[in-house]
Amino acid sequence: MSAPITSTLSDDEQRVTGEALQGTVVDLIDLSLIAKQAHWNVIGKNFRSVHLALDELVTAAREFTDEAAERATAIGVPPDGRASTVAGQSGAKGIGEGWTNDEDIVNVVVENLAAVIERLRSRVKSTEEPDPVTQDLLIAITARLEQLHWMWQAQVA
Repeated sequence: MSAPITSTLSDDEQRVTGEALQGTVVDLIDLSLIAKQAHWNVIGKNFRSVHLALDELVTAAREFTDEAAERATAIGVPPDGRASTVAGQSGAKGIGEGWTNDEDIVNVVVENLAAVIERLRSRVKSTEEPDPVTQDLLIAITARLEQLHWMWQAQVA
């Protein structure tokens, strides 16, 4: 099938930007799944606050996933959020199975946020020249995830 959505970016700009957005989509989908898994399995004296904070993280990750996927679509790159793609390409660290103590959950979330943020910062750099519009989106996502990273770290500081 020919490309039904065309881009104002050059082929090279579209490729670099599309790769950055695809990687972001994959990482954010995985982050939302990790946070939801943690949400269902967290136990401990701080259960309620951690449980609610996980909902906030899931919501942010899902909203950012949609923004990144729609930006990819807008530049003519079809996003791929299939489970097999996410499993094979995510840079998140993951989460174990079963009941998990609230402090361990906090540490898992901090570790996963750090991994996703590190990859986002690389994408911010890679999109500076080819597509500053995408770079702005990635900067905004990074800023919010860094804020959440700080808040999660503060729970065990």
